[in-house]
Amino acid sequence: MSFDEKYFSTHTYANVSFAKYSQYWWSNRFFATLARRYGRAGSRLLEIGLGLGHLVGQLEDSFETYGLDLNHWAVAQSKSVVKRTSLETASAQDLPYADAAFGVVIIKHIVEHLPDPARAIREIGRILEPDGILILATPNLDGLLKPLKGENWIGYQDPTHISLKHPAEWLSFIEDAGMKPLKVFADGFWNVPYVPLIPASIQKLFFGSLGGIQAITGFIFLPMRWGESVLVVARKTAAHKTKKTD
Repeated sequence: MSFDEKYFSTHTYANVSFAKYSQYWWSNRFFATLARRYGRAGSRLLEIGLGLGHLVGQLEDSFETYGLDLNHWAVAQSKSVVKRTSLETASAQDLPYADAAFGVVIIKHIVEHLPDPARAIREIGRILEPDGILILATPNLDGLLKPLKGENWIGYQDPTHISLKHPAEWLSFIEDAGMKPLKVFADGFWNVPYVPLIPASIQKLFFGSLGGIQAITGFIFLPMRWGESVLVVARKTAAHKTKKTD
């Protein structure tokens, strides 16, 4: 399956609202908060897999922003959302940027779609400047409640999720690319229902409350296993130099 208009209308984006204060809006706001907290204001920021541009668009007031996506349709749609962001159509596995070009790179729920995610992470290590920040999110194979969902777990529902891996493997890729994890945490339990008979709305309130509090307050407190996604904030070590992937 290609990442085209059909994909955006039948998968993740079909199940969220773009309205202000929706779950999708709060998620993007949380990632924007991470970028501002850990990144250097005014530096170059790249979002890899910008989708429809809603996250990188929130960061135009704090960074010199760039957005990249493999899909021409998504990049075209993003032009109506962003105002000053430079857009590029290219693969995450072969980034068209110079070494040490960025102070912050965000790659939110993209690596699981890539045939060679380790290569993409090496590329991120190459384009990050010394002390630059990586913010990554991907489905969490070690999630505490994942066994309750079985084959219905959210990470298995998208056929383009071809590179699902355990957090330890993602962290190994990140460290091999010259980045040191600063924060490794989760996003909470929102893939309801987890148990039968109890209405999903009640389960979302019960199971999802901690993730909601974290997203709204920006205070990171959920352990790595306490969520459907694992999130990593990592810093490029000053001494590491990564060559462009062949």
